[in-house]
Amino acid sequence: MSKAEIFDLPDLFSDVQMKNVFTDGKTFVDCLPKGAPEEINKKYIQQKDQPGFNLSTFVSENFELPVPHSNGYTSDITKTVEENIETLWNVLARQPDKKGGSLIPLPCPYIVPGGRFGEIYYWDSYFTMLGLKASGKNEMLENMVNNFSYLIDTLGYIPNGNRSYFIGRSQPPFYSLMIKMLAGIKGNEAMTVHLPQLEKEYSFWMKGADQLHETTTALHHTVRLPDGETLNRYWDENDTARPESFRQDAELSHESEQEPSILYRHLRAGAESGWDYSCRWFKDAHSFGSIHTTDIVPVDLNCLLFHLEQTLVAAYQLTGNNEAAKQYRLSAEKRKDGIQKYCWNKEQEFYVDYDLKAGKQKELLTLAGVAPLFFNIATDEQAKQVAAIIQEKFLQPGGVVSTLETTGQQWDAPNGWAPLQWITITGLENYGYAELAKEIAKRWIQLNTAVFKRTGKLMEKYNVVDTHLEAGGGEYAGQDGFGWTNGVLLALIKKYGTAN
Repeated sequence: MSKAEIFDLPDLFSDVQMKNVFTDGKTFVDCLPKGAPEEINKKYIQQKDQPGFNLSTFVSENFELPVPHSNGYTSDITKTVEENIETLWNVLARQPDKKGGSLIPLPCPYIVPGGRFGEIYYWDSYFTMLGLKASGKNEMLENMVNNFSYLIDTLGYIPNGNRSYFIGRSQPPFYSLMIKMLAGIKGNEAMTVHLPQLEKEYSFWMKGADQLHETTTALHHTVRLPDGETLNRYWDENDTARPESFRQDAELSHESEQEPSILYRHLRAGAESGWDYSCRWFKDAHSFGSIHTTDIVPVDLNCLLFHLEQTLVAAYQLTGNNEAAKQYRLSAEKRKDGIQKYCWNKEQEFYVDYDLKAGKQKELLTLAGVAPLFFNIATDEQAKQVAAIIQEKFLQPGGVVSTLETTGQQWDAPNGWAPLQWITITGLENYGYAELAKEIAKRWIQLNTAVFKRTGKLMEKYNVVDTHLEAGGGEYAGQDGFGWTNGVLLALIKKYGTAN
C-alpha cells in the first residue's frame, strides 16, 4: 500500500472538499481508499473533464465511507441516564486497530467520543476515564493509558487524536492526570512505570526552551516572557489548511487580513487547545479572521504543565532520584510564579491569558481562569474572588458558560461543556466553595438528564443559558454519544446524586 494519504492528493482532495461532496469535511479524510491513492488520483485527473463525470459517484466508487460511530444505537429512555451510559460504553468501545486509511493503529481497546469522532482524542479521554472509573471499568481505563503511552513512545508525543492528519499537534496535556488517576487505582507503581513517557511528554512541550533569548522569544510550544520566564503556548508544526476542515479554513483565508500560512497555523494551534473555537483566541471577539492563538500564553495550558512537573517530582521521589525531583520542583515553582505574575488580573479579580505580542493580558474572562483553582495554584484570596465572579457572571440555569461572549463559536456563550464543568466544580471544591460547586453540578446533571429524557441523547455540548434550546455554533452539527459528557455526568452523579 502506498504511503500517500487522501489529503496528499492535491487535485482530488481539494475538489472533493471545496465542492462539498460531503457536508462534513472530516468524512472524506476518514474514508478508506479502495486502491493506491496515487492511482486513484491519476484516474481522477484523466476522467474529471470527461462529459457526464460525477464527482460524488467517482468518490463512492473509489473510497469506502467510514462506518457511523454510533453503530445504529438507540437509547432506551425508559431507563435511567446512568443505565444508558453503562450501555454506551460498549457502543463507544473500539478494539485494537489494523492499519487503514488515516487511522493510527492502537494496541489496546479504547473508547471514542461518538458522533463524527471515531478515534480517540487526547483531552477528551481524561474526562471519559472519570466515567470509566465511576463504572469500575478499570481495565479499559488502563488500556486507554497504555494507548497514550504507546503514542508517546512511537511518535514522541500524544497527537490531537489517532489520525495521521493530526500529526504535528497535540491537545491539552492531561497525560499526567491520567497517570495519577491510574495510580489512585493501582498504586504509585503506575507513576514509576510510566516515568519514561512522562519525561518524553515534558520534552515535547518544552522543545526549544533552551534556545529562547531576547530576540527569539517563541519557539515551538515555548515562549520567553518579558522578564525572562519560560511558559508555554499552543502550536502546530504545520501551516497549511487542516485536512479535516479544509474548506472552512480556505474560505476563512479569503476573509482574513492575515497571510494564509499564518492564519492556518493559528487555526491549527486553536485546534490543539481543544477550544476550537472561542473568541478567547481572537484579537477582535467577533472576528474569526483575527485569530492569533500562537501569540497567546494560555493560563490553563500552563497549569496543566505545572501538574506534569509536579507528577515528575513525585515519580522521581519514588525512584529515589532526589536530584531530578529537585530540578522539576524548581521548574514547577518557577511556572507557578509565572502564572501568578502574568495571568492574575488584580482589577478583574480573575485569571486570564497573556498576549505575548501585545505584552499585556487579554481582557476576556473565560472558564480557563478556573484552572489555577483546579491545580491548587491560587491563593485563598484569589480563589475567593474567582468564586465570586463564577457565581455572578458564569453561573447559568444549566451550569457554567464557557465565556461571557456570544459569537457563534461553539466554545463561547451560550454553550457549556462537560470538561469545563468538572474543572470548575473541582476547583471550587478545592478551596471550600462546596455549595457553589454543588449548585453547578446539580444544574448540569439536571440539564443533561432533561435533554436525555427529551431526545434520548447525551450531547457533546449544551446550551446552559436557555436549557430548552440545543447548543450550536462551530464547524459541524451538534454531536451525540458522547464520551466526555458520559464520563463527567456519571462521576458527578456518583458524587452529588441524580437530578430531582
